[in-house]
Amino acid sequence: MNSSKLLPLLLLLFLLPSHSLAASISATPLTLTKSGRTITIRWSGIDSPSELDWLGIYSPSNSPDDHFIGYRFLNGSETWRSGSGSISIPLVNTRSDYEFRIFRWTRDEVNYRHHDHDHNPLPGIRHRLASSAVVRFENASAPDQVHLALTDRVGEMRVLFVTGKGLEAVVEYGSDSGLAVGRRVAATAVTRYERSDMCDSPANSSLGWRDPGFIHDGLMAGLNPGKRYYYRVGSDVIGWSDIYSFVSPDSNETIAFMFGDMGAYTPYSTFYRTQDESKATVKWILRDIEALGDKPALVSHIGDISYARGFSWIWDEFFNQIEPIASRVPYHVCIGNHEYDWPSQPWRPYWAYGVYGTDGGGECGVPYSLKFRMPGNSSFPTGTQAPDTKNLYYSFDAGVVHFLYISTETNFLKGSDQYNFIKADLEGVDREKTPFIVVQGHRPMYTTSNEIRDAPMRERLLESLEPLLVDNNVTLALWGHVHRYERFCPLKNYTCVDYSSNSTAWGAPVHVVIGMAGQDWQPIWEPRPDHPDVPIFPQPERSMYRGGEFGYTRLVATREKLTLTYIGNHDGEMHDMVEIPSGIVVAKDEGNVQVKVGDVAVPVESSHSLYLKAGGILILGLFIGFALGFATRCRRDAVPVTRNTWTPVKNEEI
Repeated sequence: MNSSKLLPLLLLLFLLPSHSLAASISATPLTLTKSGRTITIRWSGIDSPSELDWLGIYSPSNSPDDHFIGYRFLNGSETWRSGSGSISIPLVNTRSDYEFRIFRWTRDEVNYRHHDHDHNPLPGIRHRLASSAVVRFENASAPDQVHLALTDRVGEMRVLFVTGKGLEAVVEYGSDSGLAVGRRVAATAVTRYERSDMCDSPANSSLGWRDPGFIHDGLMAGLNPGKRYYYRVGSDVIGWSDIYSFVSPDSNETIAFMFGDMGAYTPYSTFYRTQDESKATVKWILRDIEALGDKPALVSHIGDISYARGFSWIWDEFFNQIEPIASRVPYHVCIGNHEYDWPSQPWRPYWAYGVYGTDGGGECGVPYSLKFRMPGNSSFPTGTQAPDTKNLYYSFDAGVVHFLYISTETNFLKGSDQYNFIKADLEGVDREKTPFIVVQGHRPMYTTSNEIRDAPMRERLLESLEPLLVDNNVTLALWGHVHRYERFCPLKNYTCVDYSSNSTAWGAPVHVVIGMAGQDWQPIWEPRPDHPDVPIFPQPERSMYRGGEFGYTRLVATREKLTLTYIGNHDGEMHDMVEIPSGIVVAKDEGNVQVKVGDVAVPVESSHSLYLKAGGILILGLFIGFALGFATRCRRDAVPVTRNTWTPVKNEEI
C-alpha cells in the first residue's frame, strides 16, 4: 500500500475514540430451548459512558444497523456509569437468530425527524461500539404460538400454531394427561402469507417485514361436553409442544373474559409504543382461569389485537404473551382498525373521511385473517393479490349465551352482506337454548369520550344496527376502540329504557365499552355543550359507570341471570358489576310450575317445584325438566312473578 492511501487510514484510526476499540459485549446463553426464555447481555469497557448509549436488538442477526427490532438504553443497568453492566431480556422465537449491538449516541446527533409515533427521537446508529455473538434457538422451527378456537359444530375445538418450515405436523389429543390411553390424532392444514401480500409500508418494507412462519390448523373432534382434554402439537421430525389441556364447552353455564385493545408487552422499546399494561391483563385472566378448575370458559378480544401495525415481530410477541391463556380456553376475536385500516381499503364510503386512516400499518387485515380462524365463512376482498379479509362477522352458542361478532371496518349498512347476516342471525336465536344474546364489535355505538373523528361511524351504527339489537332483545352490546371502561343504562336512541315497563320482554341492550385492556392513549371525556372550553367533563345520565383504569370484564351466565364484572388491573378486584336476569318468567298454580322464556312456555313437572322452593334454583328445575322430558300443562290463569329488571351495582366516575 502506498503512503498516499496509508496516511488517511492511520488518521482515521487515530481519530476513533478509544472506547470503540475497548468496548465488549456478550450474551448468555447462546442457545435457547424455548420461546420466552431469558438471555442476559453484559458489556464492559465503555469509556465515558453516556445516558444515550444504547443496546440494539436484531433478528435476524445480519440485519442492517437501522433495522433493529427493539432497543434498550444502557442506563437501565444500575452499574452503567462504570462503563459496564448487564440487562436481561426474554426472547421470543422469531424462527431466526439474534444479535445484540451497543451504540454511542450523542446529544448533538439527535434527529427529531427520525422518531417513533410518540415523536421521541429514535436512537442513532453512527457509532457502533461492539457486537455480540449470535444467539439461536435450539429448534427455531418447533411449534409455537398455540391457541384454541371454537367452531360451528358441537364437540369440536380448533387449535392453531406456527412452525418455521411448514413440515407435516399433527394434533395428538385425549382424556389422559399423558396421552398414553385413548390417544387420537388430527392432521393439520398449513398456510402462510408473503411479503407481497402486504399492501404497503411498513408491513411490506425490509424494516417491517419478517418471515411469519407457517400457520397450522388442526381440528379436535368427538369431544364430550364439560370434559377435560389434553393435547400437544408437532411431530417427531419438527419437535413437539408441551402438553396443554382445555375443558370442552357444556350447556349449563357460560364464563367469558372479555376486552378490547389489549396489544402486546415487549421487553424493549421499538418504532411504535407497545402496551405494557397488557402483561397485567393476561396475568389476572390467567389467575381467573386457574381458579375455574374444570369449568369451561372462553376469551373475547374485540379488535385492536396486537398493535403490530406493520412490524411483523410484534405478532410473535403477542401470540407468545397470550399462549398461557389461549392454549387453555378458546380465544375469539373481531377485527379492529389497527388490523385493517389503510387508505387503499376497498370499503371507504364518502362519509368515512376522517374515520379511516393508516392505523393498519399496511397489513390490510392479512395477518389477522390467517393467524386466527373464527367460526363461519365471512370474507371481504382486499382489492389486491392478497387473500381475502376473514373473521369479519360470525356467531356461536356457548352455554346459555349466543355470541355475535361484527365488523365495524367493513360494510354493515342496510342491504350489505353483513347486515343481512346480522339480521338473520339475531332473528334465528333459540331463546330457550340461549336466553342471552351478546353482540360485540370494535368501534362503539355509544361512548361519552370525546371521539369526534368517529361520529359518522356512530351515526351509521345507530341508524343501521340499533333497531336490530332492540327488536331482537339483545342483552349486551360490547365495544372497544375507546381505551376506557364505560357502562350505560339499557339504551335506545340515547334514551334509557325503563325496565319496569311491560311493553317489551327485555327492553333494550346494555351497552358497555371495554377497550381498556392495554393501550394507554385515551381521549378526554365529552365536554359540557354550553362550556366546551371549561375542563370539566360531566357524566351524562345514560352513563352508569366510567373509568380510566386498565382491566377486563368477566361474564358469568346461568339460565337465571347474566353477570358482567369489571376487574381492575391495579388490584385484580371488582370495580363495577351489572346483573341482567334472563327474562325467564315463572308462573305457579296449585303447585304446578311453568317457565316462560320470552313468549315460549315450557312446562315443568310439579315435583320439581320442591327444588325451586327449597333452593330458589330456577336453573335446576328447567334443566332437569328438559333432560327427563317431563311435561305438564299449567292453567292460563296463572299469576306471573315479578318481571325482568336490571341491577346497577355502582355509579361513579374516575
